[in-house]
Amino acid sequence: MIKKTLYFGNPAYLSLRNAQLIIRLPEVVDNNTLPEYFKQVSEVSKPIEDIGVIVLDHKQITITSGVLEAFLENNCAVLTCDSKSMPVGLLLPLHGNTTQNERFRQQLDASLPLSKQLWQQTVKAKIENQAAVLKECTGEEMKCMRVWAANVRSGDPDNQEARAAAYYWKNLFRIEGFTRDRDGIPPNNLLNYGYAILRAVVARGLVASGLLPTLGIHHHNRYNAYCLADDIMEPYRPYVDRLVYDMVKQGANYAELTKDLKVRLLTIPTLETTIAGKRSPLMVAVGQTTASLYKCFSGELRKISYPEI
Repeated sequence: MIKKTLYFGNPAYLSLRNAQLIIRLPEVVDNNTLPEYFKQVSEVSKPIEDIGVIVLDHKQITITSGVLEAFLENNCAVLTCDSKSMPVGLLLPLHGNTTQNERFRQQLDASLPLSKQLWQQTVKAKIENQAAVLKECTGEEMKCMRVWAANVRSGDPDNQEARAAAYYWKNLFRIEGFTRDRDGIPPNNLLNYGYAILRAVVARGLVASGLLPTLGIHHHNRYNAYCLADDIMEPYRPYVDRLVYDMVKQGANYAELTKDLKVRLLTIPTLETTIAGKRSPLMVAVGQTTASLYKCFSGELRKISYPEI
């Protein structure tokens, strides 16, 4: 069953009752018989086990310690947002698998050649998916992208990833002045938000598979707590890119990250993906990918299961 993503962009009180998430939302009621507005509270409940990602995007959200404990026990990723509504924090459980210690050791003992081979597979899958998105969005076959994907070597010493990225962004969003930059002009704001959601989903999958999200196969920033998540999400980024492209093409006003735009971006965990010819929601596919990554570390497999667009 696909886990749900819950977004809270208004004042709310989140508590726990009988293993259920209790959501209390204040409502303003306009009644002509009263001299002024007054507040009432509506209450709804959600099964904790059905939730995969929670997004907290308001300063007046109160959440109890019991709720946080229940979220973490059910491997739910909790995202908090800043005053600009951009995700800035991610809360994950410290333990997500019964054989975690053994899996940590296998991950830590991974050889450099294995890490380079896994990064080669990751870059190749990313470029191939980027090429597929460009063909789908522009109607043109990008043969050079396919060539670059085929030429990726172990560890990508030729940096085919960067070469493909420069070409990809130049041709995907043909907007004057646009370059892919975290602080750049829109629709960079949509991409940033979408990638933050994707990163949370991937980090959650890694923890569920008993892996350390901090220890990457390529990214090694000492200040980055999610290096492995940043590695594994690379082939999934084109799914976010395609969604943002569709939003722009449909005429959405993307100058500001509005509630309606966020609603569209929060569908990322449910986007349809295909792995080995089998379709599944993105969140389920991520679980397959992270499980296969563990098997690569343990020696059971030699290839990560990545989605194909």
